[in-house]
Amino acid sequence: MGIKDAILDFVMETTTPQTPVQQVQTAVTNATQTVLKQLPLKDRKLPMYIGIALLVVLLGVGSGWFLSNRTSGASGSPTKSAPGAKTSATEAGIGDEKTFKDTATGDLQEGGINGEGTHHLVRPGGDTQNVYLTSTVIDLGSFVGKKVQVWGQTISAQQAGWLMDVGKIKAI
Repeated sequence: MGIKDAILDFVMETTTPQTPVQQVQTAVTNATQTVLKQLPLKDRKLPMYIGIALLVVLLGVGSGWFLSNRTSGASGSPTKSAPGAKTSATEAGIGDEKTFKDTATGDLQEGGINGEGTHHLVRPGGDTQNVYLTSTVIDLGSFVGKKVQVWGQTISAQQAGWLMDVGKIKAI
């Protein structure tokens, strides 16, 4: 709203008496005209920017999908153990006895205790004798339900009586 329009409005208001309803209508009309302005369509680059943004998103999703489906192993099957770990039907892990010096034997079951461990060994003597297990080296899931011997490193726990990071497992 320019100065000319403001002066014209002032003159019109002082010369023509308006009812309160007309005053409100005039105020609303003036406010609508100043607030609702036509956006300039001079910027023709907006569709190009939207197209580039969509292209970037599609490339990101596509590369993520491609990388997630890649296999890591010479045979084409994904590996389920750390590099350097040996895996067979009855044994898996790294034979590093200096790092993984603790050992325990029992029936391997799924589930930890209150967020500690992913599996546990059931041993004679009840729940207090269970060893809760996690592994940064091997997949313990393929040995569930079997009697096994594990070698690992004891780590601190809040809930578990004995929590072990397993480095090697052998079915007995």
